[in-house]
Amino acid sequence: MSGRAKLALCAFIATLMSAGALLPLVKNAGWFAQAAFMLAVLVGVGALGRRVPLARTLTVALQTVAGLLMLTVVFASEYALLGLLPGPDVFLRFGELLNAGGQDVGRYAIPAPATDGIKLMLVGGVLVIGLAVDALAVTFRSAAPAGLPLLALYSVAAGLSGGGASWLWFLLAAGGYLLLLLAEGRDRLSQWGRVFGGAPRAPGRTAAGMDTGRAATAPVRTGRRIGVMALGIALVVPAALPSLNGGLLNGTGAGAGSGLGGGTISAVNPLVSLQDNLNQPEDREALRYRTNAEDTQNLYLRIMALDDFDGTSWRFSQRSVEDVPDRLPGPPGLGGDVSTTEIKTNISAAGWYRQNYLPMPYPASEVDIKGRWRFEPSGRTLVGDRGETTQGAQYQVSSLLVEPTREQLAAAPRPPASLVREYTQVPGNLPKEVEATAREVTDGAANDYERAVRLQDWFAVDGGFTYDTQVASGTGVTAISRFLREKEGFCVHFSFSMAAMARTLGIPARVAVGFTPGTPQSDGTMSVGLRDAHAWPELYFEGVGWTRFEPTPSRGSAPDYTIPEAPSGDASDPAQPESSASTAPNSQPSASDSCPPQAARIGDCGTTAPAGAQPPTDSGTSAGTIAAITLGVLAVLLLPLLPLLWRIRIRARRLGSGGRTPADATARVLGAWREIVDTAWDHGIRPDDSQTPRRTAARIVRLGRLEGEAANAVHRVARAVEQVLYAPEPRPAAGLADDVQRVRVGLGEAVGRWARQRALLLPRSSIRVMWGVSERWAAVVDRWGVRRLELGRRWAALIRRPSRQRG
Repeated sequence: MSGRAKLALCAFIATLMSAGALLPLVKNAGWFAQAAFMLAVLVGVGALGRRVPLARTLTVALQTVAGLLMLTVVFASEYALLGLLPGPDVFLRFGELLNAGGQDVGRYAIPAPATDGIKLMLVGGVLVIGLAVDALAVTFRSAAPAGLPLLALYSVAAGLSGGGASWLWFLLAAGGYLLLLLAEGRDRLSQWGRVFGGAPRAPGRTAAGMDTGRAATAPVRTGRRIGVMALGIALVVPAALPSLNGGLLNGTGAGAGSGLGGGTISAVNPLVSLQDNLNQPEDREALRYRTNAEDTQNLYLRIMALDDFDGTSWRFSQRSVEDVPDRLPGPPGLGGDVSTTEIKTNISAAGWYRQNYLPMPYPASEVDIKGRWRFEPSGRTLVGDRGETTQGAQYQVSSLLVEPTREQLAAAPRPPASLVREYTQVPGNLPKEVEATAREVTDGAANDYERAVRLQDWFAVDGGFTYDTQVASGTGVTAISRFLREKEGFCVHFSFSMAAMARTLGIPARVAVGFTPGTPQSDGTMSVGLRDAHAWPELYFEGVGWTRFEPTPSRGSAPDYTIPEAPSGDASDPAQPESSASTAPNSQPSASDSCPPQAARIGDCGTTAPAGAQPPTDSGTSAGTIAAITLGVLAVLLLPLLPLLWRIRIRARRLGSGGRTPADATARVLGAWREIVDTAWDHGIRPDDSQTPRRTAARIVRLGRLEGEAANAVHRVARAVEQVLYAPEPRPAAGLADDVQRVRVGLGEAVGRWARQRALLLPRSSIRVMWGVSERWAAVVDRWGVRRLELGRRWAALIRRPSRQRG
């Protein structure tokens, strides 16, 4: 076997050894064998191209085409010409799979099921890294920089696993890289002959026609240095990267660390993951609780509320969190004349059940739980901080049973305008048939309560809908139209459709996600399993607050206040649990032999050279390769500085001079205000978009302990914001940049040295980059979807146009 063939084999082995770090992320390892075969074909194509020989760039291009053809055959053959050649439909299919894979990364916990989207991301990623390693180490004869793509492969695996990648995988990746370096060294020696070390000779002197050992060993020293640096970065980068199974991918904005797991309702798209829970072949107990409530049929365990409908899905808004108070504030909108009863519930979570949000009855008034938990007031939810989850948790919740009468709901006054404005928003692309259907169903209703009851009864009883968990679980406007037309779906469809229709009628609505009350046990406890996962709409009535409705047939129970004539007895109540408010549940969740799919997350350089494979004629690496190495190293070193550089850029843009029109004046003032809010966020004061500029300014001054000119500067900018937003004619404000600088200095002086360094190097507000990227990506996907049919029609017309000639 030639030296290059051995080097190519070592590059192949090194890539597979590094890719092994991805194996724990996915439940089924079949993708790895698939990736190994395709990578072997890719390396073989490269070996043939070098043997011809082809130019280096042509060899890499040929390998790229081979990789694309293999991905097309495996993942999109039905969309390809002759099942092999990629066309526009193939790339559309790749986009769909990658989009679905990105959603699955945020939806499943480790180990995730090998969905088509995740498999494409894994196999495609391994092929891309393998191509880069083969091109650098074999085609361009520079094995040392090939450690950088190998490093990227290992770092992605370590980052997705929250830094928990086994040392075995690191040793395998490092061993593969060192094997590659050793193979390259032996290849160089085989081409030049053995280089004997010895004492340095005078410049220009040779021994037996060979240069001194000092010149010959330069590439070896360079490779060792790059190798040591790459291995060092491989140890440091995974520890420095934020855990990808929480926070950013969850989109909580609340510091949630560890991801959701165990087939649970995900914080990324809980409506979609509900379907997986409901379709489990075997139910699995997630929670067990004991309560002193006399009737458990209304004791839903609520996890979160989704209040933002953007046309593609229901999501929860980005909101600030705070420390959990000893006594939670009263629920919004609840008046004193509504009957309430306080109950206590002791809950135990199974050891496998990992959820960032705490399931508990609504509305909770007091929560006793150990660990790092934070309180989100608007949704009245508790969210885990820095990786805290429900895994094995035992906690006690005091909550209110709110029992409004039908008369109280019917007589509810109009909610506050701000609440109506926020919770009745519907996307502009919502089909008109949704509102038309809502108005048709509620025709003749005298008030919002009657409209809500008619919508519930239409879905649950009168409308001819069928409960089916096997239908597609889309959450956008097209899914609503399909659901209203086909009348088949499960709780996801019923809840978001009723909430959207209520909003079109001017009734504030949102979607709650959690569990139905569960099944009573012989020991007096209630068992809650995965199949009890549920979604239901919450509608707001002033004087009562957020009120549960149940439009899903055969699931849960309709609240008493929605039944025209409540029966005198509750014959359908489940068996009563023992009344015990102080005793923790004495039955632990049972184990199961089969584990359901767990909710989860995953997530060439060189210069043109002659075609001949001749030995190198210099003693070191080519200038182009050195430049590529330098750029790669600089990119890795600059990675931790990206948040700082982004903040410097965005600050300069916000405080730029701009034009002189009223619109320019408004933009300057709002930019300065946003800079103050983000600066405060960087120093630990989370933004609260629900407050007015004046109240926000007071909050920043109070929490940031600002005094003197810094405090005055915040108030001046807040008044300027009010002026440009509400005055008939906005006026330019002077000294905005100076005021922003005064606030920055004041906030920095009020905190410690570490906090100042954190605000400078790792500003919290840089999370806006991820939000912006997510929004732009969603916009790109939407635009691409609109063009899909047009591209498909054009391509079909091109290849199927009939001939005008006959015979």
